[in-house]
Amino acid sequence: MPEPSSTLKRRGRFFRIGAAFVILLAVAGYLAVQYVTGGRGGSGCRVVSGEADGAAYEFTPEQAVNAATIAAVGTGRGMPERAVTIAIATSLQESGLRNIEHGDRDSLGLFQQRPSQGWGTRKQILDPTYAAGMFYRHLAKVPDYAKLPLTVAAQRVQRSGYPEAYAKHEPDAALLSAALTGNSPATLTCAGLPATTRAAGPDAVRAALVRDFGRDALEPAAAEVNALSTPAPSPTESPGTIARTVTLPVAAGKSPAKGRSARQRGWQLAHWAVANSSALHIERVSYGGREWTAGNADNPWHKAAAEGVGGVEKAAAAVRIVTAQ
Repeated sequence: MPEPSSTLKRRGRFFRIGAAFVILLAVAGYLAVQYVTGGRGGSGCRVVSGEADGAAYEFTPEQAVNAATIAAVGTGRGMPERAVTIAIATSLQESGLRNIEHGDRDSLGLFQQRPSQGWGTRKQILDPTYAAGMFYRHLAKVPDYAKLPLTVAAQRVQRSGYPEAYAKHEPDAALLSAALTGNSPATLTCAGLPATTRAAGPDAVRAALVRDFGRDALEPAAAEVNALSTPAPSPTESPGTIARTVTLPVAAGKSPAKGRSARQRGWQLAHWAVANSSALHIERVSYGGREWTAGNADNPWHKAAAEGVGGVEKAAAAVRIVTAQ
């Protein structure tokens, strides 16, 4: 049998090289999409519109935690929902709502802020609470920012080389901000699959609340970690569940929820807990007669079991968070 000619050998070698190059391009394209979307393909979380328009957005647990922090910092500063939408859209564009440790030149974090431009130290910028606070601090200085097109308001803060890019994230950011400010009840859900890192349990939930909302989040009446007390269980709760429950009393007009209704405050805390469910190993969240349970994707916010006499009032008076341990 004759040996293949050198020409055929070269063609075969070029073909193999070309095929490898195509595969590399495909992998690079996939990684680029994952970077821009924050890994949206393996979402785990979903937010839907409170209106009958069918709008929805899927995102990752990592993105959920960061979006919840951005919303908490915004409302804590007395910023309106529109400001939260601007902040979330900006972070979606700049980092895919991820707290990344790299970027153009010395850009870092959720908003790609630069230490060399006076945004803070590297350590500060990589603290999502600090980074969000700095964004709002600059946004508040923009005259009539709430009336400006989102891309204009974001650009006045960011000074980006691609200012028009923020606009495409506005629909998704609006859905997230409506849920995470408590203005759109029972619209955000996550699978709640436990992460392999982060602390869990009631103390971890309390620490995360203080991180995002400040110590006032554990007021009024000092949010109870029921492991430290022995309240009577409801008909649907065992003593073991009671020991893993954090109860957050909800009241209107209390800092940092000044000027907001108790219902808004309650749903913000409830959605915050769901957004943090994977990171903090939260199994169940209930508020306002509705309940979310980890792993129950088919019925994410279902009607909660009645809590006896005054059940409706009791359900609206506090957010209850049950942890895995």
